[in-house]
Amino acid sequence: MKTIKPIILLICTSFLFINLSCKPEIEKEGFVNVEGGKIWYKIVGNGEGIPLLVMHGGPGSRSCSMMPGLSLLSNERPVIFYDQLGSGNSDRPKDTALYKIDRFVNEIDLLRSALDLKELHILGHSCGGTFLIEYMVTKRPKGVKSIIFSSPMLSTPVWIDDANILLSQLPVTLQDTISKYENIKNYTAPEYLKATDSFYARHLSRKSWPYQNTVDCENVPGFNNDIYNYMWGPTEFTATGTLKDFDRTPDLGSITEPILFITGEYDEARPETIFKFQKLSKNADVEIIKDAAHMTMIDQPEQVAKAIRKFLKRIEN
Repeated sequence: MKTIKPIILLICTSFLFINLSCKPEIEKEGFVNVEGGKIWYKIVGNGEGIPLLVMHGGPGSRSCSMMPGLSLLSNERPVIFYDQLGSGNSDRPKDTALYKIDRFVNEIDLLRSALDLKELHILGHSCGGTFLIEYMVTKRPKGVKSIIFSSPMLSTPVWIDDANILLSQLPVTLQDTISKYENIKNYTAPEYLKATDSFYARHLSRKSWPYQNTVDCENVPGFNNDIYNYMWGPTEFTATGTLKDFDRTPDLGSITEPILFITGEYDEARPETIFKFQKLSKNADVEIIKDAAHMTMIDQPEQVAKAIRKFLKRIEN
C-alpha cells in the first residue's frame, strides 16, 4: 500500500498537468460566433487587474474610435474592445430581425464565455449603456464587479427631453432650420445637415467633428447608418426606431453592483440628468469630464482614464 499511494498521486498530478496544458489559449484578437454571424474583439494589455469590457455606442458605431483613450487603462488590466453585430469589423447581416435588444444582450454572455471572463468590469458608452443596463436587469449576471455608464442612453424620452433643451440653446437661425426640415421629415437636405453638424460639434465631440480616423480605425468599415436608422432614427434628437419607447430608469435601483456614471460637461447625456440617475441608483458615483462632449474619451482621454482608474482601484481594493 505504501508504494501504491505515490503512484496514484503521480498519475493524478500528471492528469492535472495535461488538463491544464491543454487548456486553449485565448487569442488577443479574433472572432466569436453569435446569433446571426461573428463579432470581432481585441484585447489590449495584460495587467493583473480584473478585465474591463468596453461596449461601444451607436447603435451602429464601432469600438476603434474608443481605443486610443480607453487603452490608457491597459497598463493595469486587460481592456477588451468588441464590435457589436453589424458594426465595425464584425459581420453585417442585412436581416433587421437580428437587430433587437435581447440579441445584443446575449452577445455579452457569448463573448464572456469565449474569452473566459468569469470576473470583469463592464463599460457601456451611449447606446452601449442601453444594452448594458438591459443585461444587468434581465440577466442578473454573476461575476460583474462594477459597471460604468459612459454618457449613457438609459431612457429615450429622457434623451429626447435633453436634446430639446440643448437644441433650444442653439442660435435661432439653426433652430429654425432644424425645425423646418424635421417638420417635413427631410433629413438629407444640405441646410439641415449643416445645422445638425453645428449641434454635433457642440455636443458630440468638441475636439474632433467630424471624427478624424485614428490608426486603430484604418481599414475598419464605417458607421452603419442602416442599424442606426432602424433602431434609433435619423438624428441624435429624433427617435423613430425600435428604441423610441426604451426606458430602464425605473430599474436603476435594482442594480446592486457599484456604478460609475461618466459624462461630459457639454454632453448630450446632460450632467443634470446623470445626477438624477445617480439618485435612482443604490451605489453610484458621478464624474463630469470638463471641456468634453459626448465622446469624452476622444475629447479628454486622460481625464476619463483617471476617473475610471480611481473608481476601479477603489472597487478592487
